[in-house]
Amino acid sequence: MTFRVLVTDSVELSGLHPLVDDPALEVVTVDDSSSQEFFVELARADALIVRSATKVTTDTFDQAPNLAAVGRAGVGIDNVDVAAATERGVAVFNAPGGNTIAAAELTMALLISVARKIPAAEASLRGGGWDRAAFKGVELRGKTMGLIGAGRIGSEVAIRCKAFEMDVIAYDPYLSPTRAQELDIEMVGFEQVIERADFISVHVPLTEETTGIIGRDSLGRMKRSVFVVNASRGGVVDEGALADALHGGVIAGAALDVYELEPLPADSPLRDAPNLVLTPHLGASTAEAQVGVATEVANKIRLLLETGNRADAVNARQLS
Repeated sequence: MTFRVLVTDSVELSGLHPLVDDPALEVVTVDDSSSQEFFVELARADALIVRSATKVTTDTFDQAPNLAAVGRAGVGIDNVDVAAATERGVAVFNAPGGNTIAAAELTMALLISVARKIPAAEASLRGGGWDRAAFKGVELRGKTMGLIGAGRIGSEVAIRCKAFEMDVIAYDPYLSPTRAQELDIEMVGFEQVIERADFISVHVPLTEETTGIIGRDSLGRMKRSVFVVNASRGGVVDEGALADALHGGVIAGAALDVYELEPLPADSPLRDAPNLVLTPHLGASTAEAQVGVATEVANKIRLLLETGNRADAVNARQLS
């Protein structure tokens, strides 16, 4: 028996070798998920692999009667209706490990960029300026990094901050004392991170509890010299409150890679906020990460189709 796997959203094909090399599987690629060709193939597919562009909804499942699995080549599954998938017995997989280093390195790039005002200085120079005094930044060494979340990515950020001779404190109810000791992280409460840190980096999923966790109240309790970085999920930072805090000098600066709505709306208050670095969701945008997430999710899809094993599905417990 041959299983058909439909791949869309320009998933890195070199990462799909677990599927392509298996004679029991047929891989069909249609990068435009709004095309008629995509829906023709969807009706015949046993599994679907997407990135961010395709929204996997109830309607998607209605048009895919044979679908046994959906794979998201990335960490988040915001674009997949997991409840609808579970209702139809469809396993949902993601790739939480494939882009860890890419996301951690981007966090550090954002951190340095906002601390040293690199984007603004570069734009000024290209515009004909040479105003060195306007772009005096701050060093990382000797400062306190406050992590909100110290899982896979947060831990890698901690390791890199230590290389910059920073002290690291973290709020993460799931971080074990043993792991914290290994990373040389001081475990503290959320309030302490907000009030003590010179830099704050958020590494949490978007849940009911984390939505707006960096909001007007928490921003108001931070040091006026603090820099806030979010390369985790859009929505954990209240964008209106952040824009107001930057305009009012409540905090020194911020850098964001993720947003409540993507692409970022033209009328977003973030677009004209001062001392703010914005990037278009580049966390997993490295050649290595794209291969990594594709390979990770491909292996999980292959295992399910050939053995029925769905232990790694995000909805495994609900399906059992």
